[in-house]
Amino acid sequence: MTALSDRPGGPGVDGRATHATRHHSGHRAQGWTAHLAPIGLEELVETAALLTRVDRKYVVPEQELPDLLAAVPERTRVLEIEGSRAFGYRSDYLDTPALDAFWLAGQGRRRRFKVRERTYLDTGTTYLEVKVPGPRGTNLKERVLRAHRGPLDDGEQQFLDERLRAARVPDHVRVEGLAPALVSSYRRTTLLLAGDEPGTDSRATLDTDLVWALPGAHASRLPVTDRVVVETKTGSTPSALDRLLWARGHRPVRISKFGTGLAALDPALPRLRWHRVLERDLGLPRR
Repeated sequence: MTALSDRPGGPGVDGRATHATRHHSGHRAQGWTAHLAPIGLEELVETAALLTRVDRKYVVPEQELPDLLAAVPERTRVLEIEGSRAFGYRSDYLDTPALDAFWLAGQGRRRRFKVRERTYLDTGTTYLEVKVPGPRGTNLKERVLRAHRGPLDDGEQQFLDERLRAARVPDHVRVEGLAPALVSSYRRTTLLLAGDEPGTDSRATLDTDLVWALPGAHASRLPVTDRVVVETKTGSTPSALDRLLWARGHRPVRISKFGTGLAALDPALPRLRWHRVLERDLGLPRR
């Protein structure tokens, strides 16, 4: 198995998107970014793969996106593949029966972890990913291509076990016990933001049409409407988009598609460090 860099692949937690949904989401993304020059996938990965990075996340009302993107620097480029600028993602998050990943992340523990199976819905390509904290506030993500969906094979279990042990995740967390805990789907537009100095380019993603669901054909699901999750992925220096967001009164928030989604869907779970973003930014007060 070979670790690969971050690549895009419409929404719908069952892995299927209707033509109308894809068209609507793609049309919005095309309109927001019509003034930006395109960049191809290979050039984007080569320029700013950023698998070890500082992530800053924001929740922005969708109505603000046109003005925000109109103000980005002229050298900003948008990922375009075969004329499309928005791509469907599905993430199946894995956790232990005791929800160790949820609790470690929600309590801000240093030795937290995240494991997911990510599928790019436009291509059907699936990866197994593990994400752990890196040095000095960075995040480290590694991943391997999956040849199949479903239970992990021996090689995939070994890959995860080696990464979790290297990250000093608590010993009681066993790879063999990982099982689906949450599904999220969304559509993503990716920007390349040119830095002021060589080697300081960064990326940003705009996620729309987010839907959270518990595993199972008839489980609860929760669409997040009229909100865009903006994530900047930089080195140590904030990007031009970060500065634009700050100037408009937006500050980074604690949002995790896994932790926040699970806390929103399961009323038996505490909201931990995600209570403010759920109530203030997403408009989801506890019932």
